[in-house]
Amino acid sequence: MYAVTVSFTIAPQMIDSFLPLMRQNATSSLRDEQGCHRFDVCTDPALPDVVFLYEVYNDRSAFEAHMQTPHFNSFETAVADMVKEKTVRCYSTVFP
Repeated sequence: MYAVTVSFTIAPQMIDSFLPLMRQNATSSLRDEQGCHRFDVCTDPALPDVVFLYEVYNDRSAFEAHMQTPHFNSFETAVADMVKEKTVRCYSTVFP
């Protein structure tokens, strides 16, 4: 399996606009992509402008295919001006 974490820092006045778009992207990923097995969208009440994603794919190719989907590209375009910072990290499974 191939895990991806993404941490977004969102402009504070845009979080209420960002979250529905993020949920829609996650829903589409799980529904439409065979290689996507998990897509968690998380927030921390102590850090209201931070959104954390935990995604699991079959492999790197499945993640790269995800980034080519129409729903991903639509999401990226829609949120471009809302995102102050974005950090993506990719991990390969060591155990189990």
